[in-house]
Amino acid sequence: MGLFDLEKHFAFYGSYHSNPVNIFIHTLFVWPIFFTSLVLFYFTPSFYSSSEFFFLGHALIFNFGFVFTLIYALFYIALDYKAGSVGAVLCFGCWVFASSLANYLGFSLAWKVVLAAQLFCWTGQFIGHGVFEKRAPALLDNLMQAFLMAPFFVLLEVLMLFHYEPYPGFHKSVEARIDAEIKEWQDEKKKKTS
Repeated sequence: MGLFDLEKHFAFYGSYHSNPVNIFIHTLFVWPIFFTSLVLFYFTPSFYSSSEFFFLGHALIFNFGFVFTLIYALFYIALDYKAGSVGAVLCFGCWVFASSLANYLGFSLAWKVVLAAQLFCWTGQFIGHGVFEKRAPALLDNLMQAFLMAPFFVLLEVLMLFHYEPYPGFHKSVEARIDAEIKEWQDEKKKKTS
């Protein structure tokens, strides 16, 4: 699978997220997982001694949280300039506000908040897959897909509700691929049970 082949990646994602309830659950829980990860990453060491600066009254540090955000933002822009730019703004907004929250809470409380939020959100997603999708999550087949691309695909799902397409015919092409991948999975599942 090409690293920047949006159509293939989105079809793979869509084949694991075809149930409307599961899609809704992911829409609610994927970005909070990203956000709370950034809260925890705020406490990683800065890259150099005077790396703290202030933005709109928020103390920001150039550390692993910043690098994490930058990688996600640049990757999303590389996948699709328009939706990726929206995703990049969301990523950096999460970084700013996660840094602010982490600074306010302090490590001794922040890790507890992060743990509770992560457990709640991951549990919701596993329920979405087990109860509604009736298929194991994509993270079992493609870890990068699950962590790096999930926030962007949730954003793309929401944008597609407003008839956004990265290019003409994207939605139709992806739907055909999703249907084919789901059929292939169902055929393999039947072979294993018979």
